[in-house]
Amino acid sequence: MGNHRLIATAQIYGNEQDVGRAIRDSGIKASELFVTTKIWTEFLNKNKLKASLEQSLEKLQLDQVDLTLVHWPLPDEVPVQSYVEALAEAKQAKLTRLMGVSNFTVSQTKAAIDAVGVQEIATNQVEVHPFLQNRTLVAFLKEQGIQITAYMPLAYGKVLSEPLIQQIAAGHQITAAQVALAWSLQQGFVVMPSSTKKVNLAQNLAALAVNLTSENMTQLTSLDRNERLANPDFSPAWD
Repeated sequence: MGNHRLIATAQIYGNEQDVGRAIRDSGIKASELFVTTKIWTEFLNKNKLKASLEQSLEKLQLDQVDLTLVHWPLPDEVPVQSYVEALAEAKQAKLTRLMGVSNFTVSQTKAAIDAVGVQEIATNQVEVHPFLQNRTLVAFLKEQGIQITAYMPLAYGKVLSEPLIQQIAAGHQITAAQVALAWSLQQGFVVMPSSTKKVNLAQNLAALAVNLTSENMTQLTSLDRNERLANPDFSPAWD
């Protein structure tokens, strides 16, 4: 599978229909793509989740997506179990091949594991970049064997102007973006950089071939400043 064959959409993005049309128009077989969608908060209950995913599939013109995530956890008074189990039922109904979570804290991930078993949780997709290293959560997920998917790995492009990153990039004759992506990749994260420019997409992909030294990795540790960019007012109490 080509590395840019992963398509990540979500109900809240309002673009599932466009994505479905693009997949159809591309002529690429669905089996050659990896399509992820995310269930929005208003559908996170037993009565709505499955129907909302069926609607997403209709828009995407697919029988099944590869991965479905809980986009954001609900407030703590709603048990995680209730909606993670609803997602597991949608998986049993073959609407999605894999399931996972996004923006879950350690305690929420533990609750999800208790509800459906760790083997059912394909990933926790969270914001991770050199300025937000999310170490408590990362250590816990690694210990559980849950794949970490790092979104906003370039911190909305902020990594590009960071002097230390520029310095490491110059030493390897690569771009600052490639340094930040390699930092994530070398820790075993799946990265999801977004880019509108073809040349940047190609450069981002080339980060797979970059080898940062252990000294580089240690230097980059120093950039952690708990700078969280995705922090809506309904965010959980972060670790």
